[in-house]
Amino acid sequence: MKRRTLLIGGVLALAIAGVAVATRNMWSPIGAVAQAPVPAERSVAVEVALATAKIMPLQVDALGTVTPMASVAIKSRLDNEIMDVKFADGARVKKGDVLLTLDSRALEAQIRQAEGNIARDKAQLEGAERDFRRYSELVTKGATPVTNLDNARTQTDTFRAAIKADEAALENLRVQLSYCTITAAIGGRISAASVKIGNFVRSADTVPIAVINQLSPIYVSFAVPQRYLPDIRKAIGAESATIDAVIPGSDARAPGAVTMIENAVDATTGMATVRATMANQDEALWPGTLVNIRLTLREERAVVLPSAAVQVSQQGTYVYVVADGVAKVQNVTVNRVMGSETVIDSGLDGGETVVTNGHLLLTNGVRVTVRERKPGA
Repeated sequence: MKRRTLLIGGVLALAIAGVAVATRNMWSPIGAVAQAPVPAERSVAVEVALATAKIMPLQVDALGTVTPMASVAIKSRLDNEIMDVKFADGARVKKGDVLLTLDSRALEAQIRQAEGNIARDKAQLEGAERDFRRYSELVTKGATPVTNLDNARTQTDTFRAAIKADEAALENLRVQLSYCTITAAIGGRISAASVKIGNFVRSADTVPIAVINQLSPIYVSFAVPQRYLPDIRKAIGAESATIDAVIPGSDARAPGAVTMIENAVDATTGMATVRATMANQDEALWPGTLVNIRLTLREERAVVLPSAAVQVSQQGTYVYVVADGVAKVQNVTVNRVMGSETVIDSGLDGGETVVTNGHLLLTNGVRVTVRERKPGA
């Protein structure tokens, strides 16, 4: 029995050994490694651009408001009736143009009366002077008392004073008569008239008859952060500070120059108000309009690259620099953004190739393949 058991065990051992030999290529580690495919190294398709060192303007963008250099409210100095309006609503007027005329008949009559009073007083003065000369001769001869001479002198002085008073009254009436013709104190655009012919106006009216705004030249005021004040002051001193105003909805640019910085910074906002003077010959800038301001302070050499290349992380800003087909992370310091370009303070020297599209699959040290830029991208 024992011998039979050993025989059966030997047969089973031989069978197991035969199966193992037949299937060794399936479970052997050496065979598995030999048959497994070797994975290809990953490569990411990206678009690139060149970081260049070139001359770039130092610019500040802001939102500004157009304000007239001068504005005059037209009011009457007399309580009178409007006889004629000589301007069209919204028309351009010149300094000295006649705008309105008031009823002057009463003043003209008073002027004629004052002129008559002056003529009367002059005639009386001539009579008093004749009496004074006659009494002077009689006193020397002892034919009349000195009292008559003194009375004649007093009468003469009285008529001279009356003439001066009448002349002053006449001058006052002529000044008031000039108020009946209202002229433009400045040149510019006039508003619509609030009253027309036949209306009665008063000197105490709070609403002006019309308003004239000077449009050429004109002011543009805007606020900038206080950190730009040193650069702006240097640029004004060097007369290199220029400004372009762009009206929203229009591509036209109005040039000008910075002429004033407000004498105090707003402590609540940290902003400083700056004012520029614009020639505005074509009247492109209109009072009250909000405009986009681009203030150019100076030009300087800097490293510039497309803004799409700059990425932001918790550690700061960085770009992917491509060299020998490998993308590597390079930390950079951004100075300013100018439209589609970014000016770099440090991190790049110019001439580097940076990734502008395809950042999603990039990691530090990954191999990349440069692809052509898509049309319209």
